Amino acid sequence: MSTTHYEDPTTVVGKAATYVDDRLAPAGFMKRLLTKVFPDHWSFMLGEIALYSFIILLLSGTYLTLWFKPSMTEVIYNGSYLPLKGVKMSEAFSSTLNISFDVRGGLLMRQIHHWAALFFVAAVSVHLLRVFFTGAFRKPREINWVIGTGLLTLAILEGFAGYSLPDDLLSGTGLRIAEGIMQAIPLVGTYVAMFLFGGEFPGTDFISRLYSVHILLIPGILLGLVTAHLLMVVYQKHTQFPGPGRTESNVVGYRLLPIYMAKAGGFFFVVFGITTLIAGLVTINPIWLYGPYTPSQITAGSQPDWYIGWLDGAVRVTPNIETSAFGHTISWNILIPALIIPGIMFTALGLYPWIEAWVTGDKREHHLLDRPRNAPTRTALGVMALSFYLILWIAGGNDIIATSFNLSINTLIWSFRIMLFVVPPISFVITKRICLSLQRRDNDKLLHGYETGRILRLPHGEFIEIHEPISVAEAAMILGKSDVPALALPPVVDEQGVKNPKARSSKVRARLSSWYYSENVPVPTAEELQAAREHQEHALHAAGEAGAIEGSSH
Repeated sequence: MSTTHYEDPTTVVGKAATYVDDRLAPAGFMKRLLTKVFPDHWSFMLGEIALYSFIILLLSGTYLTLWFKPSMTEVIYNGSYLPLKGVKMSEAFSSTLNISFDVRGGLLMRQIHHWAALFFVAAVSVHLLRVFFTGAFRKPREINWVIGTGLLTLAILEGFAGYSLPDDLLSGTGLRIAEGIMQAIPLVGTYVAMFLFGGEFPGTDFISRLYSVHILLIPGILLGLVTAHLLMVVYQKHTQFPGPGRTESNVVGYRLLPIYMAKAGGFFFVVFGITTLIAGLVTINPIWLYGPYTPSQITAGSQPDWYIGWLDGAVRVTPNIETSAFGHTISWNILIPALIIPGIMFTALGLYPWIEAWVTGDKREHHLLDRPRNAPTRTALGVMALSFYLILWIAGGNDIIATSFNLSINTLIWSFRIMLFVVPPISFVITKRICLSLQRRDNDKLLHGYETGRILRLPHGEFIEIHEPISVAEAAMILGKSDVPALALPPVVDEQGVKNPKARSSKVRARLSSWYYSENVPVPTAEELQAAREHQEHALHAAGEAGAIEGSSH
């Protein structure tokens, strides 16, 4: 019996690695991790942008915490910004001015932090859209979809908390609106607002409390969710688009080390560089122009960051409806747009994987992605929701639109109200028509090839256009579409004549399934593809003979 003897490492790195491996045994895990294969597609960079923006937020935020003072104590400003010198303000606003004008690199860091926050929310939003439209949320990734929904929700809350900290006139206006939303909660709203603000608005404790939430609570939860999200991606393997050699049981791409890690590392510095460049060239949130918050004042034409604009727009277009009962007033014009509608939207977003699985009856595992055109109902639903969101988002700036284009604010409000009920259904129908048309175009390319633009005249005088077969990669991508039949209507009674207790719900489910899969364009069968291939070969052969005859006649 022979044994293999390995020499002890001689380098410092080798000795350190051996020391760690002898105690924690990470070698096996690291080997599996570093040889993990990741597919390559441009849309996968959206998640990377979100991750890198989050890292930039942590780095820049750590720098800012060294100088920011989360206190509502009133001080007299005596810094470098002369227009506000001698003005009474909170210590939070004063320290933010000091960061902007007296701390070396402070203004750049503030702007990097703010821009990275905008990019983070945008990247998470678009990444979720990519996951939705490609069906990457299906089994076994439903939990990861819920994590993504939670990341988006927390990112919005974290962004709102961040730009509320400086205690300037703009952020104070936003906090005043937030307090009004809290007070709209029936029965307990006033107590919730009093508890959070430490008394009457604006109170003296809210900034310090918000600061703890902004730098500890929400970032800690975000970091945990991001870690869980990445671990689940590694464990469940990454999804991929249909293509040559790609199946539900493999992943075609690059290993984490060295290719993918080199690309990802380079992309991190690209994101960091672009964020820094924009932060250095484009001013954002100039709090010195707004001044300190005073409850008796308001910023004219104030607008929130883009990810809160839709909520502001929902409040603006809702009619002024209130109900008084038993000594309590319910402000439906605040409760519905600011609490009920967002609650329904985010709940439906988080539960959508199970809703679609119940409607379609699809319980299979999915590792190959859908092209959006191949799931026309899902794509149409997504576009319909986006159109609803965009209308609310634009409505959030109705005052700016009215003053800029000299329009009536009342006319704008009624226009947005009508569009909220008209535009989404129209968007649904148009999107579904486009998806079905693209499916038919794909089938046409499979059966007849692509148009080359070359016209030939046959010996008997007929003109034909030459069609060439599409590439193997494109054909594999088109053939990756799976046609799932709709659920059949259940029997009202079984074979023994016993009434089916779930007949009614099953009938509703079958009808929803029929609606979901209605007007699907099936992929050509193997026989149709073979016949089309023979027809293409015959046409190319005839065209070749025609070209030869034409050449010999000359």
